Amino acid sequence: MFSSLYSKLAAVLTVLFALVGLVFLIVVFYSTNMYQQEVNQKLNSNLAEQIVKERLLITNQEVNHSALKDIFHMLMVINPSIEIYLLDIRGNILAYSAPHGAVKRDRVDLRPIKKCLEGHATFPILGDDPRSLDGRKVFSVARIPLEGVLQGYLYVILGGETYDNIAQKLNRSHILKLSTWMIGASIVFALITGLFLFASLTGRLKKLANLMDAFKGGDGLENLNLQSLRSEKPVDEIERMGAAFAQMAERIEQQVEKLVKVDASRRDLIANVSHDLRTPLATLQGYIETLLMKDQDLDKAERKKYLEIAIRHCEHLSNLVDRLMELASLESPGMKVNAEPFSIGELIQDLIQKFQLKAKEKQIRFTSNAEDQLPFVNGDIGLIERALENLIENALRHTPDSGEIKLILTPQPDGIRVEVSDTGPGIPHEELSLVFKRFHQLDKSRNVKTGHTGLGLAITKKIVELHESSIEVASTLGAGTSFSFLLPT
Repeated sequence: MFSSLYSKLAAVLTVLFALVGLVFLIVVFYSTNMYQQEVNQKLNSNLAEQIVKERLLITNQEVNHSALKDIFHMLMVINPSIEIYLLDIRGNILAYSAPHGAVKRDRVDLRPIKKCLEGHATFPILGDDPRSLDGRKVFSVARIPLEGVLQGYLYVILGGETYDNIAQKLNRSHILKLSTWMIGASIVFALITGLFLFASLTGRLKKLANLMDAFKGGDGLENLNLQSLRSEKPVDEIERMGAAFAQMAERIEQQVEKLVKVDASRRDLIANVSHDLRTPLATLQGYIETLLMKDQDLDKAERKKYLEIAIRHCEHLSNLVDRLMELASLESPGMKVNAEPFSIGELIQDLIQKFQLKAKEKQIRFTSNAEDQLPFVNGDIGLIERALENLIENALRHTPDSGEIKLILTPQPDGIRVEVSDTGPGIPHEELSLVFKRFHQLDKSRNVKTGHTGLGLAITKKIVELHESSIEVASTLGAGTSFSFLLPT
């Protein structure tokens, strides 16, 4: 029954309004009753004094029954609710106007009477009700006589039996009935209004909870209307929660998609690594088994040839493992770039000297426009050297004999652009977006003799990205290819 937030809030609000209404009615009836008694006592405060002035009620401790009878008769005609009691100086009741047997007390407490006669007390002042053993009512009192030797007191109960229970007062008072109905109607109206407001507020929470349940149940973002939860300036906590949920849901969806892509990439990587490892291992195993089986039949030259081929495959395996370790290290979350200023011109000159011999073997011209006057660039010199080595090795591998490789440094307003270009066969346009993919090789035969692992450009791209830059490739079939990236000065 109270499973929803709205039902709980509605129940709490109903109970709260009921309690508030009950307390309010009690306060109203109590204050109305006290106000009536206060007004009644103030208006009739001199009643007893006026009676004492007109009639001599006690003379030498003797009650004047005739005068008392006339007063009883007069007041019964004028106001039947008034009750008159004649008291001696100790508060004992000598005579009264009530029916026989109705008076339950023999004596009235004189302390409220004296407090009233002093004239400094705050109304209403309640005195003993002779008709009740524990009742108290407003009264009017006067000395007998007003001046001189005290003979007794005229004690007038102003309410008589009219001050009964609340139900009787409601039956007698049209104003109290009307006020009670108005209070009740106001409370009911406020309750209905509050329930309506709660429904409008919790309705948005219910909608948000339903969207969360649907998302938890596997519904994709395309099936959820999250646009209604977005707000440029959330005005309350519900809109903030909705906007936060929409952002988190989109982030989770993106992360799930990313995980799916990473998992697919991992599967491809495992497949590629397995293929690249299996080929040289199978070849290596074949030549070693041939050496073992035909050891007596092979001459020294053939045995050396087989061993050289086996070593070449071992080197390729070692190179592949090193590249995989290097790429894994670069892609690890804890990878940090130790950036520092260095001369890119000097680094280019060192690389030219390093690869000059290989270039001469293929009769490739190796040129550069590097100058000593170029400003220093900021980066990790070891990683940048590794990236350039990969680009130069890639250019040497694809540039035909008598070709040309250029290392070009171009100053720009925000840094120096480093470019490695060759005069190789070029890359087809549809292959340009794949050259940086792991194990991607334009040469589908994967000639092990070249030692090419398909990881060099992927490593280079990652190094450039770690330097908050991007590598670009441009190629023309039959004319050559160039790779370039920007280093900040």
